[in-house]
Amino acid sequence: MSSVHEVGIHASQERLEKLLAERLTPGADRAAIDARIWNLFGETWAVMFTDLSGFSRHVAEFGIVHFLQVIHEAKRIFTPCVDRNDGILLKVEGDSMLIIFRTVASALQCAVDMQRAAKRYNAGKPQEEHVLQCIGLGYGQVLRIGDDDVFGREVNAASKLGEDIAGPWEILVTESVQAEAAEIPGLGFEAIADIPPGASSAARVIYEL
Repeated sequence: MSSVHEVGIHASQERLEKLLAERLTPGADRAAIDARIWNLFGETWAVMFTDLSGFSRHVAEFGIVHFLQVIHEAKRIFTPCVDRNDGILLKVEGDSMLIIFRTVASALQCAVDMQRAAKRYNAGKPQEEHVLQCIGLGYGQVLRIGDDDVFGREVNAASKLGEDIAGPWEILVTESVQAEAAEIPGLGFEAIADIPPGASSAARVIYEL
């Protein structure tokens, strides 16, 4: 018997698929269907993508089993940070995590907590066992389909920031995150030149590690 959770996910997916199929029919009013999709699934979330630095290099140098151990340890030390800051871990793919938060403040606090947890974990360990986290954050309206995934401009920008642009210890954010975080004490922002598609600007979070 399917759980209520599974029924909810399947119902969302089925409803979306029906609307997308309707959108593809000749003469369909695509603008109206798009509005229906956003009305059904549109929500406002802060979106976090994390990535471990040096995946390919470490795999080539130490082997995949070694890096699987690092991934395992990363999940162990970062999951409590997500829980404390009321994040929802939607997806784990390899060394990357997709997490959503209701507020920018919670997302930023979680990001800082993660980096500090990594610093504590790395203390006294050999370099090859260090967990080096890269983080990207976006904020805005997204399409949330059940508890499987989210889609949207800020999702794409956060993914690019966290997985491709950020380096070890960096927390990179879109302009919408920075605008929401203007009054959060203890954090500063420094503009970066590498702006991901979907964002008009991006910044590096200045924080005390």
